[in-house]
Amino acid sequence: MEAVLVSEQNKTFYITTPIYYPSGKFHIGTAYTTVASDTIARYKRLLGYDVRFLTGMDEHGQKIQEKAAEAGKHPQEYVNEIADAAKKLWALMDISYDDFIQTTQERHTKTVEKIFQKFLDNGDIYKGEYEGWYCTPCESFFTETQLVEGNCPDCGRSVHKVKEESYFFNMKKYADRLLAYYEENLDFIEPESRKNEMINNFIKPGLEDLSVSRTSFDWGIKVPGDPKHVIYVWVDALTNYITSLGYLSEDETLFNKYWPADVHVVGKDIVRFHTIYWPIFLMALDLPLPKKVFAHGFIMMKDGKMSKSKGNVIYPEMLIERYGLDATRYFLLRELPFGSDGVFSPESFVERTNFDLANDLGNLLNRTISMINKYFDGIIPTENLQSTEFDAALKEQAESVRIKYEESMEKMQFSVVLADLWTLVSRTNKYIDETQPWVLAKEETDKPKLGAVMRNLAESLHQIAVMLQPFMTSTPKRIIEQLGLDDKFLAWETIETFGNTIPANIKVVEKGIPIFPRLENEVEITYIREEMRGSVKTPQEEESKGEQKAADIPEIPEITIDDFMKVDLRVATVTACETIPKADKLLKLQVDLGYEQRQVVSGIAKFYSPDELIGQKVIVVANLKPVKLRGELSQGMILAGEKDGILKLASVDSKLENGAKVK
Repeated sequence: MEAVLVSEQNKTFYITTPIYYPSGKFHIGTAYTTVASDTIARYKRLLGYDVRFLTGMDEHGQKIQEKAAEAGKHPQEYVNEIADAAKKLWALMDISYDDFIQTTQERHTKTVEKIFQKFLDNGDIYKGEYEGWYCTPCESFFTETQLVEGNCPDCGRSVHKVKEESYFFNMKKYADRLLAYYEENLDFIEPESRKNEMINNFIKPGLEDLSVSRTSFDWGIKVPGDPKHVIYVWVDALTNYITSLGYLSEDETLFNKYWPADVHVVGKDIVRFHTIYWPIFLMALDLPLPKKVFAHGFIMMKDGKMSKSKGNVIYPEMLIERYGLDATRYFLLRELPFGSDGVFSPESFVERTNFDLANDLGNLLNRTISMINKYFDGIIPTENLQSTEFDAALKEQAESVRIKYEESMEKMQFSVVLADLWTLVSRTNKYIDETQPWVLAKEETDKPKLGAVMRNLAESLHQIAVMLQPFMTSTPKRIIEQLGLDDKFLAWETIETFGNTIPANIKVVEKGIPIFPRLENEVEITYIREEMRGSVKTPQEEESKGEQKAADIPEIPEITIDDFMKVDLRVATVTACETIPKADKLLKLQVDLGYEQRQVVSGIAKFYSPDELIGQKVIVVANLKPVKLRGELSQGMILAGEKDGILKLASVDSKLENGAKVK
């Protein structure tokens, strides 16, 4: 369960994410919900809001008591261990919460007793006998018509008949008022399909009074004056949104400051509790209702829901420890549309990391730092600048992205925000190809244009870093540090204009460290799959596997020394390099073979930028028959090595002269 509050009047923002998973091991779905809530909290802080972020554990109920008994532990010991595990995971994920509540704490239990008493005093609760179907894992009651093929309509598991004395909450009393609230507040439930489910499946057929106590177990908050009854877990759990703020306590300062919530963010499996039970409880307490309930979807696997029996469960710790927190957070928020179900696969995770983070963002930063060092001794140019014909388009893109960013963040459309932000990353990379700094650097008269290009690249990276902050917790600072800037340049107001925020005499780092190393596709995809199955190989097993793989390589036909000597391999230096229009994979290189100049077209644009190649020593197949590629003459081939999708040029000692024969 999550709740978010935004108050424009006093600029407060309140978000809560109580969670409970009795297994004690939190899968990536748990992380998804909490990371999303943390992203909203960080965004609002960035805009200057006073944010209070609460997380914690829902710790009462029959299923907890049963799980604790199975583990041979007292329920309190059992839930404390799970709470400790949650705190460790949230620390690993850098979740920026301010308070961690456990619903077994006195600050919560005493207030729940007062709330239940209020319901009794107002005549909202009466005593009777309950007989119906109950799902223990969901802690939910259902009528015969609500069951699906005799099972729980929420989780699909079996239900059992319950007959016991119970207190009931008079839900019918508030049904018309709840429907009226739906009609007057059209955006109260999102997506709209969730609202239709609540109306058609629960309210219109006739809202049943809710059993709000149990006598078949004793792990819970006791009903005031009738201790054989335990308060229903959802009355207990939902009210933590207000008990954590001190409601009905001696100090209601936080409650008066942060309530009501503007939006509750919840998983789609608990929409009913938040859009029917919770609003009615608040009406009975004469408290304002949240303005919105946003129900997000689930993280699915290609073969359906995560399940240990299927061997498809993924835990956040594995991804974070191997690939880093920011890559993990980025994938969750970029790949999975918030509000809909999304699919996790090892292939998509590795692809996002390589293409979006290593290739697009990481390469942009490395190229920029390298060129500022190469052309301006590491100082970001600020004077004697001359615009190029491509500057306006870059600035327009940055401004458009910033405006869309705010609109989409307010709607919690995280994947949309990141997709838009990556248009700026891509546009900045394209700006390099358009302006061709390596060409401008050749003529002194082009130095002012070159300076403008370097500054615009730095400004663009600055904008990207600031807007990345809600999503990534360390990458934005690393980008800023490589640009030679301090933390004050991470403030939102520093990107309200483009082109004049970086002061004079700022020196970038001498050599930037790649913020996202490129992954070897097959290696990492295999690793994730095996981790999901719980069978990651030891180093010794990996070595044995490698030997087996080598033994399986098919034999390559042998050649004689005479065959090899037919290939004329020569050392050369790249003197110029540029992209080829409408040929994303090709670069056109001019190489110096010592005895002549040649033009070579090579399919290495995915792995090298033009400025990276100029001055490099390479090995050229000099007697290869010339061909035309995309209309450009290629007089040879450059040697390179490739493995697992990674390509690197073959290198030679820099002391070897151009034209030297490789043999």
